[in-house]
Amino acid sequence: MFGTIRKHQTWLWVIIIAVTVVAFVIYFNPTTQFGDQPTVGDLGRIRGEKITLDKFRAAQKEVLLHYLVRTGQWPDEGGRDSGFDVQRETYARLLLLQFVRDLKLEVSPSVSARLAREILEAFGGGNQAIPLSALVQQRLAPRGITVEDFERFVRHETALQALVNLVTFPGQLITPEEARNLYRREHQEVSAQVVTFLAVNYLPQVMVTTQAVAQFYSNQMARYRIPERVQVSYVAFPVSNYLAEAEAELVRTNLDELVQANLDRLGTNYVRFGATQDEARKNIRQELIRVEALRKARRVANDFATALFNLEPVRPENLKTLAAERKLEVRTLEPFGLEEGPAGIDGGPEFARVAFRLSADNPFSAPVIGPDAVYVLGFERRLPSEIPALEDILGRVLGDYRYEQAVQLARQAAEAFRTALTNAIAQGKGFAEVCTASNLHPVLLPPVSWSTRALPQVEQDLPLAQFKQVALSTPVGGVSPVVPTRDGAMLIYVQSQLPLDEAKMNQELPGFMAYLRRLRQNDLFNEWFRRQAEVALRDTQLARRAPPVMSVGQP
Repeated sequence: MFGTIRKHQTWLWVIIIAVTVVAFVIYFNPTTQFGDQPTVGDLGRIRGEKITLDKFRAAQKEVLLHYLVRTGQWPDEGGRDSGFDVQRETYARLLLLQFVRDLKLEVSPSVSARLAREILEAFGGGNQAIPLSALVQQRLAPRGITVEDFERFVRHETALQALVNLVTFPGQLITPEEARNLYRREHQEVSAQVVTFLAVNYLPQVMVTTQAVAQFYSNQMARYRIPERVQVSYVAFPVSNYLAEAEAELVRTNLDELVQANLDRLGTNYVRFGATQDEARKNIRQELIRVEALRKARRVANDFATALFNLEPVRPENLKTLAAERKLEVRTLEPFGLEEGPAGIDGGPEFARVAFRLSADNPFSAPVIGPDAVYVLGFERRLPSEIPALEDILGRVLGDYRYEQAVQLARQAAEAFRTALTNAIAQGKGFAEVCTASNLHPVLLPPVSWSTRALPQVEQDLPLAQFKQVALSTPVGGVSPVVPTRDGAMLIYVQSQLPLDEAKMNQELPGFMAYLRRLRQNDLFNEWFRRQAEVALRDTQLARRAPPVMSVGQP
């Protein structure tokens, strides 16, 4: 859906940083606002200018629109996981708009219109633009954003692009010769072979003594610590119990219209839900019914939780008492830690966190929404962190000890082989000959360069970035140092440098030059903005927080 902006706009890379495909929109609660609490109190000053509440709110709406256009969703639908901070971004935008105003940067209305058209096409799917009135009604108005807010946002986005171009103009200067040299460095390929030394092959050589295992356990006690655990009971309200009721209710109202509206919104991206439009329509229909059923399950769970919290006196056994009255089943989970969560149940990402907030004094939870049910939890007990005695986990400790010793033996074998290989090559022997004599089986890799993005043959043992650093630092005909891996060690033999495809370089050079400009402009703008923000945002509510970093591009 949002590929339109990426495909057609080269001047928008700074504004539209990254985009994702939005499937379809279902409004759980049109009055829901963002999770961030509204900023109140003295908003401070930016470069000596007092920030009014009206200006702050207007900039905040633009920040939310910026996020929506970039990602296809609102910040409360995914921003926390990415570190998005509405308040921080609002202050940053206010600062940038001050520079736009003071520098009297103006953009032609045709440029703003072009951006607006690209955005509407992105939300429409394919090359079919959604009408602005429809975008406002479906996506913006439920969040309190008007047509005027959208139009102001578009004008400011294009003006900010002009500011970015002004600040980063030196980054746009790059000569073809400089680009060629950098292209050669990035794309010059080598042919390499690897030899791996795996711990599993050295397990039979490991000598085990009682004293050594006891010492290993003593040194590694933190590894065997069992974290704090909690045990809870729960009453579940499965979505499946409400599917028939949800379907009947939606059929009586506007289910077909909802399905068609979501299918229209998807455009050509309907293939995410089925190979054909009919299949996609069926899957969208099922999802709409499931969401309505989930809403009904949540309503019943809310009613149960309200009654539970109203019971006096508050006692943990109230959960079982109320459940018995309503003929609901109570299940008790095995104790679980915060990180691993409960076994045998998918309660969603909040289940474990909610469970760990419970206690004897606060024994019940509000409804917790999972993918297939809504849950009300009751506290049972909390188990403190502990380190089991050696005799209780002897088998596990023994296995860990043997494997770690085998890893060390594998690395020692790699060092010994490298010494022998280096000497043999110096005497004129070939790499394959030496490997055969040592009963080792090297693996010939596909061509490797700094631009290589995937190399499955080595990534199971070593991060790709580390492999490239070692391999491309090793001279042709040379052997790398021993590279430790999780399961042993690796050696890299660089056997040749491959010819660079000059025709391909000439074809790709214009795009590569644009890529280099983006990198340089990104660095220049971030450095410029950091310096400005350190001074200009001192007298704001961000004063005690790290200054914001504005990202203006993503390679």
